[in-house]
Amino acid sequence: MKKILNRLFEHEKLTRDEAREVLSKIAAQEYNDAQVAAFITVYLMRTVSKDELMGFRDALLDLCLKVDLGGVKSIDLCGTGGDGKNTFNVSTLSAFVVAGAGYKVTKHGNYGVSSVCGSSNVLEALGYNFTNDVDTLKRQLDQSNIAFFHAPLFHPAMKSVGPVRRNLGVKTFFNMLGPIVNPVRPSHQISGVFSLKLLRLYNYILQDTAVEFKVLHALDGYDEVSLTGDFKMGSSRGEEVLSPSDLALQRVNPEDIFGGDTVEEAKGLFEKIISGNGTSEQNAVVHANAGLAIHTFNPTRDLKECVLEAKMSLKSEKAYDSLKKLLID
Repeated sequence: MKKILNRLFEHEKLTRDEAREVLSKIAAQEYNDAQVAAFITVYLMRTVSKDELMGFRDALLDLCLKVDLGGVKSIDLCGTGGDGKNTFNVSTLSAFVVAGAGYKVTKHGNYGVSSVCGSSNVLEALGYNFTNDVDTLKRQLDQSNIAFFHAPLFHPAMKSVGPVRRNLGVKTFFNMLGPIVNPVRPSHQISGVFSLKLLRLYNYILQDTAVEFKVLHALDGYDEVSLTGDFKMGSSRGEEVLSPSDLALQRVNPEDIFGGDTVEEAKGLFEKIISGNGTSEQNAVVHANAGLAIHTFNPTRDLKECVLEAKMSLKSEKAYDSLKKLLID
């Protein structure tokens, strides 16, 4: 590690194979916490390169508990986090809305590190029991159209860096990896990212895969479509800037989508919104993100139609039914 750190301190970049090897050795606990913290800190001071991020991704996918769903087409809705905005659990709510609309969702998630409440925090608070039993997950996917893949159960390699990440308490390149290391390797992907640089990086990486994808970043900093302003969307078809009006939705204010200060508050907001009692602003943000996910399955359809389909899933309580079926399994 000493050689690697010295090279990085001299502003050198790692090759894809080198990045893969270093992260594999971190996972094998071949380095102490101080060395791991120093390594992570390098990427707080400069942007991770495409080859480095791909190498880190390779290592985690090599080491993860792989899941074969037998060719079932599914989508993951996952944000990087790290935007510092503390919104309610938009991607998780949107995942249930997409499931309620009849699409298969294989949601990858974890506890919040740089936010109050990650997807795992809120689902655990709702009473969901994490599992890595493939038969159970397949049954849940069949019954409720959604299965949840709690990252620590599928990425034992992450266990060695968990305490370091928590002690640092800031976004790291591990935030960047979450959405692109789903053990299912879903056929469709919608990823919210915390910066324009990362949006372009994701575009480069995902274009080298067979995944149908969208990468989203709100121009005012959110790692999702916040409707607080315009947002950039990347896909295999290129990049474009869209406005809420392009989704037939109105702009909202940042305070309208605040996620609370505790896991309990986040859970309350989640239950309120998914049961049909959210504010029009909260609902609209869920409609936007779920609609874009539905459009990922149907790229030739009008975006506004897909948002309407998401709206009907939430309004008809089909999304709520999907959650209830998952929780009683």
